[in-house]
Amino acid sequence: MSRVKSLAKFVAVLMATALPMIPASAQEVLPAVSQQVPANAPRLIVAIAIDQFSADIFAQYRQRFTGGFARLTQGAVFPAGYQSHAATETCPGHSTILTGNRPAHTGIIANSWIDQSVTVGPNVVYCAEDVAQRSAGSKDYVASTVHLLVPTLGEWMKQANPAARNIAVSGKDRGALMMGGHDIDQVYWWKGKGFATLNGREIGPAAAAQNDEITKVLAKGAAEFPLPEYCRRADRAIKAGSVTIGNGHFALKAGDANAFRTSPRLDRATLDLGLKLVDEQKLGKGAVPDVLSVSLSATDYVGHGTGTEGAEMCIQLTQLDMALGDFFASLDKRGIDYGVVLTADHGGFDLPERLHEQALETSSRVSEAVSAKALSDTLGKRYGLETKGLILSDGASGDYWLRRDLAAGLKGKLVDDAKALLEADPQVEVVLSAAEIAATPMPTTSPETWTLAERARASYNPLHSGDFVVFLKRGVVPIANPGPGYVATHGSPWDYDRRVPILFWRKGMTGFEQPSAVETVDIAPSLAAWIGLKIPQGAFDGRCLDLDGGPGNTCGAIR
Repeated sequence: MSRVKSLAKFVAVLMATALPMIPASAQEVLPAVSQQVPANAPRLIVAIAIDQFSADIFAQYRQRFTGGFARLTQGAVFPAGYQSHAATETCPGHSTILTGNRPAHTGIIANSWIDQSVTVGPNVVYCAEDVAQRSAGSKDYVASTVHLLVPTLGEWMKQANPAARNIAVSGKDRGALMMGGHDIDQVYWWKGKGFATLNGREIGPAAAAQNDEITKVLAKGAAEFPLPEYCRRADRAIKAGSVTIGNGHFALKAGDANAFRTSPRLDRATLDLGLKLVDEQKLGKGAVPDVLSVSLSATDYVGHGTGTEGAEMCIQLTQLDMALGDFFASLDKRGIDYGVVLTADHGGFDLPERLHEQALETSSRVSEAVSAKALSDTLGKRYGLETKGLILSDGASGDYWLRRDLAAGLKGKLVDDAKALLEADPQVEVVLSAAEIAATPMPTTSPETWTLAERARASYNPLHSGDFVVFLKRGVVPIANPGPGYVATHGSPWDYDRRVPILFWRKGMTGFEQPSAVETVDIAPSLAAWIGLKIPQGAFDGRCLDLDGGPGNTCGAIR
């Protein structure tokens, strides 16, 4: 989708009075945006998202950090940031960071959703795919930002001044695309055995050089990472289903690209590619500021595959701290005046098998009774309906859809019955219908006080959301059967998945720590003000945060 069409959709969102439905007749008019770059503005914004880096993990390891994280804690520290919505997954979380909008307005309500109008392939739609370019039977989807309904900071910057460079790199396509947006000068993500880019684009020299380095590492393999002394208490085996985890040290066998991807090596390679692109694109050297978005994915892969409290996570965060320190030191050597924001797309939760040994005996794995199939079987028999596909979902919690050919009255009865059945289950906290969520006003209070309905409202967009939403109780992990690479997860409306750190840093700034809650949607307006970018009123769900710890106010440039 072109940037013009994307911004036209955004205008339509702003004009909508209740729900952000997008009229097909939206005029292709770009919103007015201007930029008066302050003399002391950073010439490069480095926006870093660490996938599954919860506020809990940040607090747990903060005293251990000596590298990049330690530097950032000397800036403006918001330890109680919030991905305030309920759909705490990678794609929605990344969509909030540089758009300044919640998933209700970005349109990215989950990593994937059901679209029963899809005629090619499965009706599960990935958040970063262009379904219109699917080929029959093809599993190699075409990565795209077609579902993102609002502009990113980089797009606003380019709209104000086309000379601005908007670059994004990530271990995942959705991380790069949701932070970069539609108009990205260079964008890369890990795919297969190296970094790839959008269809129709050539791999540039920087990415080619990085891929060559990765190929050499894969050819030789690599020894395991050292185990820091403070990690030893976590270094013990835990059995989860068919796998044993907890004591892995990330040895790399020659040719094992998957092991490279799910280790600290991926983050190091992503940062190295970002640095190569700084040089190739001369970022931070122009008359107007540039933006480099870096989404680091390994923490999420480690969290899913081994949980948050084993030796693997301890090693991962130690290595990431070192890699960030090296990255910042390299920027320093280049003499670039840069400002950094670091946050996360969501938090995470450990596996029940280990939590049972750590004073959380109430944690459990979800049962099959909550599944869409179980609901379909029960309600299909009750109403004499075909059970196959009666109720659809893409997981054991979150959005559920009813078969679209059902009459409206019958749909209402099925939603009511599903709600009654599920809420009688001891693992389910609440079920909210789409009508209940849509009728809930968008919350305006501090995010830690939001009701579950308000958290759901911040995730709800009628273009993609389901007929009802299922929230499991605290501590119930929506993985019924753990296996290789998938023993723990996130995605709940609970604060262990919502709370993330937000750290701003720039050389010479007066740092401070603000423990009160802020939101990730506050990042984009704060950065816009930092570089003198004036965005139309109402463009953001978030607010500008004053990043000056002294009497000055960095929000003076935003209106």
